[in-house]
Amino acid sequence: MFHDRDMTTTDRSGPGPEAIVSHITETWPETDVVQAMNAWFFSLDHEQHWPNYATLVTTDEHDEASNLSRPGTFRLNMGVDRDTFEQVAGANPDPDYTALDTVLPHPVYAAQRWICIVNPSETTFREVVAPLLTVAHDRLAEQRARHGLDKE
Repeated sequence: MFHDRDMTTTDRSGPGPEAIVSHITETWPETDVVQAMNAWFFSLDHEQHWPNYATLVTTDEHDEASNLSRPGTFRLNMGVDRDTFEQVAGANPDPDYTALDTVLPHPVYAAQRWICIVNPSETTFREVVAPLLTVAHDRLAEQRARHGLDKE
């Protein structure tokens, strides 16, 4: 399933991967960040580095659905709660995973309530993505607290 594999665009006006990584680490300094396999993995576990609340991928190494081989293209992925998933991505049965600046169900992990966005614009990042990152972070933090995983 490759939607419009040759689609190109010159609109790369939003924050790049490094700016998003900085946003995450400045907002949640307790975040464990692992960079590997052309991706960043954001967790709250500094020993196991898992589970993640967000990932950022820059190549098609993990899947080819978003056509990240386009220059300057990357995808931010976030694990959210059921209600958030349904609100932002649940009603899209056949998404175009190559679309830019659109919140979509994750091409591989939608069943686990992961969502994604390819190259968010500045406005979308500020108004939509940053709050979704908060949902993803807080969901994992609350899960860890329930299980007593953050007690020193």
